[in-house]
Amino acid sequence: MSNKENFAELLEESLGSIDKFEGSLVKGTILDIDRNMVIVDVGLKSEGRIPHEEFGKELENIKAGDIISVYVDKFENKEGEAVLSYEKARREAAWEELEVSYKKTERVEGVILGRVKGGFTVDLSGAIAFLPGSQIDVRPIKDIASLVGVEQPFQILKMDRPRGNIVVSRRAILEESRAEARSEIMSTISEGQTLNGVVKNITDYGAFIDLGGIDGLLHVTDISWQRINHPSDVLKVGQTVDVKVIKFNDESQRISLGMKQLQDDPWSAVPDRYQTGQTIEGAVTNVTDYGVFVELEPGIEGLIHVSELSWMKKNLHPNKIVSVSEKIEVKVLDVDMDKRRISLSLRQTTENPWDVLNDKFKVGDIVEGEVKSITEFGVFVSMLDNVDGMVHISDLSWEKSGDEALKSISKGDVVKAKILEIDSENERIALGIKQLSNDPFDGAIGDLKPGSIATCVITQVLDNGIEVSINDDLKGFIRKPELSRDRSEQRPDRFAAGEKVDAQVLSIDRKTRKIMLSIKAGELSEERAAMKEFGSSDSGASLGDILGASLDLAKVKQAAAKKAEAEAEAEPKKKTAAKKKAADKKEDA
Repeated sequence: MSNKENFAELLEESLGSIDKFEGSLVKGTILDIDRNMVIVDVGLKSEGRIPHEEFGKELENIKAGDIISVYVDKFENKEGEAVLSYEKARREAAWEELEVSYKKTERVEGVILGRVKGGFTVDLSGAIAFLPGSQIDVRPIKDIASLVGVEQPFQILKMDRPRGNIVVSRRAILEESRAEARSEIMSTISEGQTLNGVVKNITDYGAFIDLGGIDGLLHVTDISWQRINHPSDVLKVGQTVDVKVIKFNDESQRISLGMKQLQDDPWSAVPDRYQTGQTIEGAVTNVTDYGVFVELEPGIEGLIHVSELSWMKKNLHPNKIVSVSEKIEVKVLDVDMDKRRISLSLRQTTENPWDVLNDKFKVGDIVEGEVKSITEFGVFVSMLDNVDGMVHISDLSWEKSGDEALKSISKGDVVKAKILEIDSENERIALGIKQLSNDPFDGAIGDLKPGSIATCVITQVLDNGIEVSINDDLKGFIRKPELSRDRSEQRPDRFAAGEKVDAQVLSIDRKTRKIMLSIKAGELSEERAAMKEFGSSDSGASLGDILGASLDLAKVKQAAAKKAEAEAEAEPKKKTAAKKKAADKKEDA
C-alpha cells in the first residue's frame, strides 16, 4: 500500500468525515504566537490561525507547545488553512457546564460587561448571557459602575442553545440572600429595638427602610419632631439611618419605624415654657387656607387660626398677610398637651382698632378720609389705620343715580361723610355723603301727601301709563288703570306731553323718590265731595241731580282753570303791546 493511501486511511480513521469534523471541539497544539495571530495545529493538512483578541487576558499565559481546545469552524478556507476559534471553544465548553448548572438550579459565576437595550450583557466563562434591567437588583440602581467587571453569582432563568440565548438574574440571588437574612432578623426583632438601615424608597407619606433583608415603613410624622413638607427634604435614597422599631406585627411581618423617637420629645418641656397670654417670637413654617403654622422652637409648632390673623383683613388669604420663613410675634391663647396643640394669635399682639374707633367716633359724626377703593356697590373711605367705612351707592347723592354719582369719585379722592352706623360686632361702618345736606325731595314735596290733589304736567306717554311733573321738581307716574274711571278711557294715547291733569297722590316713596298718582281716584274724590255737598237727605235732590250738579261744578272749575290759563298766557303779550304803544307815543312826541 502506498504512502498516499496510508495517509488517507489514517486521516479518515482519526477525523472521520469532514462534515462531522466541522463544528466540533478538538485539541490543538500551539506552534507559534506571532504579532497578530496564534498558530495552532489540530492535525489537519494545514494549521489554523486564531486572532489575539479571542484569547483576551489569557494571551499572557499561553506559549508555544501548550495544548488548548479550539472550535473548528471550517475544514479549510480558500487559502487552504483551517478556520479555528478559541472563543467559540470556550463558549461551547461553557454551554455544556451551564446546562448542567441550569438543570440543577445552581448558581453560576459571571461578569457584567456593559449595558444594552433593555438590560446588560454578562460573560459566563465564555458564554454571553442577557441580564434584564429588572433583574439586576431588588431595588432600582442609578449607577451600575461598581458592578461592571466584577465577578459575581447569577441564576439562569432560561436557556435556548439552538438560538444561543441565555437569560440570567442577579436579583434572584439577592432575594434568596435577603430571605435568609429576613428569617434571621424576624427571629430577633422586637419593639423598642434600635436598628441600622438604608433608605430604599421615598414616597409622599414616608420612606421604606431596608433593614438587611426586610423593609420597614418610616412614616413622615415619625421622621422628625419638626414639621417637614416631604420626606425627601430630610432623607435620600441610599442614605444610612438609625431607626427605632415602634410597632412589629409578626403575622403580617409589618414593621413601623421611627427616627424622632431616638431623640428627646420637645413637648415634655412645653408646660414650663409656654403659658396662656405669653407673647413670643416664631417663624412661619406653613401657610394654609385655614391658618398659619408657626415654629416656636425646633419640634414645637403652634397654629394661628385664620380668624386670629388680623382685626380688619377678614377676607384675605393668609398668604396675603404672612409668608413662609417670616418671623412674627404671636400671643399664646391655649396649650393643649393631650392633643399636642398650641393656639396662637397674631392680631392680639396689637390693640383692637375697633376699640379705638368706638372711643373716637359716634353715629352722626362728620369724618374726612381718602377713598381707598371703589366697587360696584359703593366706595370705601379710610377712617383709621386699617379701618375703612363704606359709603353705599345709594348714599352718594340725592340728585344723581348711584352709577352716575360713582363715576364722579376716583380712588385717592379725599371726601367728607357722615357716620350712619357703627356695627362693632360685625366690624362694619356705614357712611353717607348725601346725608351731609338735607334731602331736596322733602323740600319739594312740601305739604303734598297721600290723598292730596296735585296739578301735573305730562312729560312722557308710555304704554303702561304716563309720567308727570309736579311743581317742576317732582316726578310722578300714573299707571294705566288709574287714568280714568271708565275702562274704555284708560288709554295713555288719549294724553299728550305738555297737557295738564289733576290727579290724587296715592303714595310717596322717599327711598326710591317715586310718587304714584291717580286721575281715577281724583274723580272719585270729587264725586264724594259733591255727594257730601249736594246729597243730604233734606235737600230732596235725586242722585241724578247730585251727579248733574257735580258735573256742572266740575265744568265750572274746568272753565275757570282754562280762563286763568289763557289769561296767564295773554298777560305777557298785553305787557309787550303796552310797552310798544308807549314807545310809539314817545316817538311821535
